[in-house]
Amino acid sequence: MDRKLQDTLGARPSDSRPSKSKRDTAAKRIDFGSDGVTDHNILNLPTSDYKLLAAITLLAAIVRLFRIYQPTSVVFDEVHFGGFASKYIKGKFFMDVHPPLAKLLITLSAWLAGFDGEFDFKDIGKDYLEPGVPYVAMRLLPAILGVLTAPLMFLILKVTGCRTATAVMGAVLVTFENALTTQSRFILLDSPLVFCTALTVLSFSCFTNQQEQGPSKAFRGPWWLWLTATGICLGATASVKWVGLFTIAWVGTLTILQLWVLLGDTRTVTLRLWFKHFFARVFCLIIVPIGFYIGIFAIHFLCLVNPGDGDGFMSSEFQATLNHKGMQDVPADVAFGSRISIRHLNTQGGYLHSHNHMYPTGSKQQQITLYPHKDENNVFIVENMTQPLDTNGQEIPGPFAWDNLTADYVEDGATIKLYHVMTHRRIHSHDVRPPITEADWQNEISAYGYEGFAGDANDLFRVEIVPSMSDGKEAKKRLRTIETKFRLIHVMTGCVLFSHKVKLPDWGFEQQEVTCAKGGSLPNSVWYVESNSHNTLPEDTEKVNYRNPGFLGKFWELQKVMWITNAGLVESHAWDSRPPSWPTLRRGINFWGKDHRQVYLLGNPLIWWSSTTAIAIYVIFKGIAVLRWQRSCGDYDDVNFKRFDYEIGTTVLGWALHYFPFYLMARQLFLHHYLPALYFAIIILCQTLDFAAFRFSVRSVTPQPTFGKAFIAVFLALSIVSFVVYSPIVYGNPWTQDACNRVKLFSTWDFDCNTFYTDLSQYTTQYVNTGDDVQSDATATQPQGNPQIVHSPPSGNVTPQPEQPEVVSHEERVEYRDQDGNLLDEEQVAAFKKDGQVSFQTRYETRTRVVNAEGQEIFNGEYAPPHPDVEGQNPETGGRRDEKPVGNRPASAAGEGKSLRHEGHGQPRPASEGKEATAQ
Repeated sequence: MDRKLQDTLGARPSDSRPSKSKRDTAAKRIDFGSDGVTDHNILNLPTSDYKLLAAITLLAAIVRLFRIYQPTSVVFDEVHFGGFASKYIKGKFFMDVHPPLAKLLITLSAWLAGFDGEFDFKDIGKDYLEPGVPYVAMRLLPAILGVLTAPLMFLILKVTGCRTATAVMGAVLVTFENALTTQSRFILLDSPLVFCTALTVLSFSCFTNQQEQGPSKAFRGPWWLWLTATGICLGATASVKWVGLFTIAWVGTLTILQLWVLLGDTRTVTLRLWFKHFFARVFCLIIVPIGFYIGIFAIHFLCLVNPGDGDGFMSSEFQATLNHKGMQDVPADVAFGSRISIRHLNTQGGYLHSHNHMYPTGSKQQQITLYPHKDENNVFIVENMTQPLDTNGQEIPGPFAWDNLTADYVEDGATIKLYHVMTHRRIHSHDVRPPITEADWQNEISAYGYEGFAGDANDLFRVEIVPSMSDGKEAKKRLRTIETKFRLIHVMTGCVLFSHKVKLPDWGFEQQEVTCAKGGSLPNSVWYVESNSHNTLPEDTEKVNYRNPGFLGKFWELQKVMWITNAGLVESHAWDSRPPSWPTLRRGINFWGKDHRQVYLLGNPLIWWSSTTAIAIYVIFKGIAVLRWQRSCGDYDDVNFKRFDYEIGTTVLGWALHYFPFYLMARQLFLHHYLPALYFAIIILCQTLDFAAFRFSVRSVTPQPTFGKAFIAVFLALSIVSFVVYSPIVYGNPWTQDACNRVKLFSTWDFDCNTFYTDLSQYTTQYVNTGDDVQSDATATQPQGNPQIVHSPPSGNVTPQPEQPEVVSHEERVEYRDQDGNLLDEEQVAAFKKDGQVSFQTRYETRTRVVNAEGQEIFNGEYAPPHPDVEGQNPETGGRRDEKPVGNRPASAAGEGKSLRHEGHGQPRPASEGKEATAQ
């Protein structure tokens, strides 16, 4: 054997007869254990470490929970996740693009705090205090999980072999990271996601530590404990957000690497033992997470048993499992004279429907729409194109002529008329453009006629069964309830009955548009009969009903709908950002703004840039190491060198798998999507510093721990200072315009410094007595463009009722704002006028501000908004294509498709402003 290879493997010639201790060392080196690894058992740390752990947890709690009660109104995506809690308590089905675990935990905290589900969280800025919503308890759950990410960082660094000083550094950096703090203070999912990710990293790191100690540790209690814990944590992470799939990919990649190393150990690992390792990992890391994930959805379905705004996403079979949405068995065969309801297949938008209201344009005949609920206006009678004959050979007139005749089934190719029972008009089409989709290939569908009118040729439609979509042999031949999928072709014009995602405006009650399309696409022109009754059908006639999909069927259908909806979130948004900007912190998110305060999601610049630098250092190191390895420089003979490459490399892999997949996504993305990757980046930063300060020696110069600890102390002090500097936009605290502008390092940091007062003293509201004249300088202390109406405190400090406030001052003002709505001061306006490159538009606005005795405004202005990962929009039932978002309407609402990036840019907007009935 080559001597170099012998040295590499740690082997010795047989005649050298090493001592027993050396033989033990050699034996250890030839199994699958790793050099330089010792038992870092987090359950057996020194007492001093546990005391530090407690102190770190207390510090994190102070930072995360400080003034968690403010703002006292709905903020950002609390619109969605708070609203989901309300729906869970009421059992109303909803659709969301994220799995249910974190939402269920938030609901549990709300329920334990006494929340009854009556508050709907519908509007941003909606007050929590008056209705008594336990919003602080709901915010506490994400906040506490955010607190725990700090001690988890301490334990992760300890189990990977870092010194206590480095572990403290990592925990303190997590504590004073602005973005992690901001995100954990509201009813949002990202704090639970980061917590579950951190718990997974800790569990798998503990298992890896056991695994790398060699065969003596395999299949023992701690080995099984941490392997099983990893599987449970993986299931929990994926059950919060699908970003957990990236964590699964990280664990899976490292598990494959471990199995590969085991396969190469022919001395201690037999083939049978290798398969034992393999199946242990299959069970713990695949079956356990899948079981956990499915179990969470089982709880989800148990809670949501009633129809809700989100059931329109789901199939008819799914909807039939909800209370009040199921139906009795109905006759299978449809005959002439049957009373039927017809449902659209593709959009799940609802039932073919008419009501006694006319189109305002076009033919001005009666409206035909899709309506999502069961209703008597959904009932039509199926008529033959010719009337039946009596025993004397005479025609029996009217739509009820078939009521007492033997049922004659509707076959494929039959020509029929559809008579609307409630209004006595028939479905009708003609060469008139629809009122909304005014395209040449679209004709209007209306209801035409009157009671006793026999109809005309434009009422005739031909039944065309779609065999590939119909269930059963008989359903492909004749019209059968539920089983037959068919098209209705207008005989006179050749167009087909059609519906799509476009909705009618207010005059059509925002119901879905129905037209007659020439060459309409197959999915949008397919229908089926849901309810069916006929007087002459015998009692024992064959009956059908929706198939019960069962739990697994419902589970799989919901996964597909979540995937499709999530992929459909491609509209631009005012606060979105792309992955290249995240590691360098180029842009944040405006969460909330009111009363000259603002909450803006922005990371701690020092921590973000330092962690990104650490990743770059490792990439450069790895490139040089590979080149030197190819030149046989022997760097990997050094244990610390090998451990640095492996430990930092596995963490960089975790960062990369939580970051680079976002480059493949066309959907809306935001800075908070980077937070799990940031957690890995902080680990990388601390591990790199630990090796540099405490492990590496250069030219026999041993590292000096004193210098390392001093550097850590300075770095932590600077990080805390950076946190404090930007803390006003973390907590929504008072700030000044000058202080804001001084620390606004980039123009892309688009928090609005003009939001704040020019002096902190202006955050104190002044009051005057009602019997005194209002002083001329009473409002002089208010900043220009932001005056307040001053009220005297009522007797007994009782808050004045908003119905009849006492106005003690009226003011008029002129203010200037730019195209984004940002307030401009006089100097800026003068500069613009001087340049002559500005145009002015005048707008008059009256606003009343009512202030109580504590200086709090009773009627709130517009707050900040929700965020886009949340509630989905059904791509098939979105709003009108030509509608524009108004006010707090979702920027990402399906069917609107208009970018809000330059509309009201300075205002906070929800990331995912979805419509409840057609969730995102």
